[in-house]
Amino acid sequence: MTIYEQLVALENEGVPFVLVTLVEAIGSTPQDAAAKMLVTAGGLHSGTVGGGKVEAAALKLAGEVLAGGDAKPRFVSWTLKGDVGMTCGGSVKFYFEPHFGPGTWNIAVFGAGHISQALLPVLIPLPCRITVVDSRPEWLDRIPRSPNVRTVLSDKPEDIVPELDPKAYLLVMTMGHATDRPVLRRALNERQFPFIGVIGSASKAEILRRELLADGVPAEKASSYHCPVGLEFGTNHPHEIALSIAAQLLSERDTIQASG
Repeated sequence: MTIYEQLVALENEGVPFVLVTLVEAIGSTPQDAAAKMLVTAGGLHSGTVGGGKVEAAALKLAGEVLAGGDAKPRFVSWTLKGDVGMTCGGSVKFYFEPHFGPGTWNIAVFGAGHISQALLPVLIPLPCRITVVDSRPEWLDRIPRSPNVRTVLSDKPEDIVPELDPKAYLLVMTMGHATDRPVLRRALNERQFPFIGVIGSASKAEILRRELLADGVPAEKASSYHCPVGLEFGTNHPHEIALSIAAQLLSERDTIQASG
């Protein structure tokens, strides 16, 4: 695999990395301009920018970038003798390009029906990782294929709840009320997700609240979800509902991130 093929593979796997490129080499330097290497949290993944002290210094800085989570690219200029500690004269300029992948925002969608089919094409281009859970293989087969989408076939979708990232945003949109409720019950009782949205009407929300209370969900949690999910605009057309849900997800994400 070329370094670019390995770069794409890392992105598809959601592995954070830094692409380090030697953009300028003046004087006696151990590598020519345009040399590249990929650096992950485990160190050098592939490629080289010259080896020795120059590469060690670049690896150290790339590791600090990954540890700090700073996604801003940067140029760094070093003299080999003064900055790197080599005996030869010369200087190098590196470009550090961090890639933190789509794993920073996780979304779990329970149900692969009409609303999900309309919503997924809106969410897939965003920097997120999406899990879609359903008991119907024919509906999961219709989900667009993308590196940041995972489909899960399960006869008991609620059993997937404990496996999810605790910071995931949940959308509960299964075949109906009877299959929404077990997912919601486990999500409220066993985890503390930042956002839970449930498809349905205000009357469904009230029925769910009473049933969750009867199931033993504490009163302070029995209403801690958004139902109807989505912002209040548009019609009941699946694509307009999908846009309202996407807008609410983005709004909630930004609000939560801003609050720290």
